[in-house]
Amino acid sequence: MSALDLTGQQVTVAGLGVSGVPAARALAGLGAVVTVVNGSDGERERAQAAPLEELGITVRLGDGDTLPEGTDLVVTTPGWKPTSPLFQAAEAVGVPVWGDVELAWRMRGPDAPPWLAVTGTNGKTTTVRMLAAILEAEGLRTAAVGNIGVPLVDVVLSDEPYDVLAVELSSYQLHWAPSVRAHSAAVLNLAPDHLDWHGSMEAYAADKGRIYEGNTVACVYNVADKATEDLVREADVEEGCRAIGFTLGTPGPSQLGVVEGILVDRAFVENRQQQAQELAEVSDVTPAAPHNIANALAAAALARAFGVRPRSVRDGLRAFHPDAHRIEHVADVAGVAYVDDSKATNTHATEASLAAYEHIVWIAGGLAKGATFDELVQKSAGRLRGVVLIGADRALIREALARHAPDVPVVDLDRTDTGAMSEAVREAARLARPGDTVLLAPACASMDMYLNYNKRGEAFADAVRTLAAQEQ
Repeated sequence: MSALDLTGQQVTVAGLGVSGVPAARALAGLGAVVTVVNGSDGERERAQAAPLEELGITVRLGDGDTLPEGTDLVVTTPGWKPTSPLFQAAEAVGVPVWGDVELAWRMRGPDAPPWLAVTGTNGKTTTVRMLAAILEAEGLRTAAVGNIGVPLVDVVLSDEPYDVLAVELSSYQLHWAPSVRAHSAAVLNLAPDHLDWHGSMEAYAADKGRIYEGNTVACVYNVADKATEDLVREADVEEGCRAIGFTLGTPGPSQLGVVEGILVDRAFVENRQQQAQELAEVSDVTPAAPHNIANALAAAALARAFGVRPRSVRDGLRAFHPDAHRIEHVADVAGVAYVDDSKATNTHATEASLAAYEHIVWIAGGLAKGATFDELVQKSAGRLRGVVLIGADRALIREALARHAPDVPVVDLDRTDTGAMSEAVREAARLARPGDTVLLAPACASMDMYLNYNKRGEAFADAVRTLAAQEQ
């Protein structure tokens, strides 16, 4: 049963899609008079609108700027920018704006499960799924929810008696979720991303930092990323809540880290000044790339904050397998490993991916989204055997390579059709030597050539399989 009563309230939902449709349904179920507004008016939107209209919900397509008269509350889906005219109109007349996560939080009943929440520029989904696997290994009823694909509104309304939820929250969602108070939360890392939406790096970081507000047990931060610790220092938390760091090095007190290939805990032990608890081996983490070990440590810290036993951390990490297109080994061909990290859509993620291998033929390019590549190339130049560039903004990467890695061979594919990936894989195979890794880590978005990063990764995998068949 929901704790929120909106009977007779005029509520406007901004946007259809994955979170807008369930939000509209939930609001109608709470007695609200619901109007959905959406800027686009296409076949897909009309198909989404039809079942809502059958519930008595008004759907207004083709106009997402005008605030419906009499609106008492706006509930927005994550993609809408804070500067949207709809929100400016709401602010002008004192109408509050909630995100779908804020709505879900306020709908929770008195026996609702606590949230263990995760955000960060990269690694959120992997960490949340690792956390869910660890909680399940402990025998707890849980689910990986939120930005990971299962709308929180649906989870809150379900009859499933969860013990705890592993919740992924994006910066978009956190911006519109001022009331959310997690049991414990982690910010994995911070790097420039979505700045067109937030307006500045400072605003982006501040929205990420909202995840720590009101934490009761632990604020988990990345020792290697001081900005995450700064967010902990600035947060207003419950008395007794602790700052817990994770590091790829030897941990200090109140930290989790790595010692001689073992993930260890010096935070949730009786004598953290002198003792450390073994949790798992590095080899229990798949893949055992450095940034994925960091994800595992963050997940372990949140689980330990919830009282999970060390054995369950190990068992959960062993049971976890990453989603597709995240450092996914596709095949070995002629002694060369082919790895799909199409999900590496920004420079921060790509830097972590490149750091995982010694000798690399790098396939990169796409839509840069305003990114620059000099720092990435500088840090990674020593690992590059060769580079194959694809996509609309490949010239930006080519110019950075010319400045910082002039001796690295570069193949610039002057085509942006989807068939370019097959040629890219053939060219990468030509540049690679036995023992090398051909790595698709584009550092760019995919929409210039593909529907999404999944389709780009699938094209890479198909091209590798074709290459492997030709080698037989």
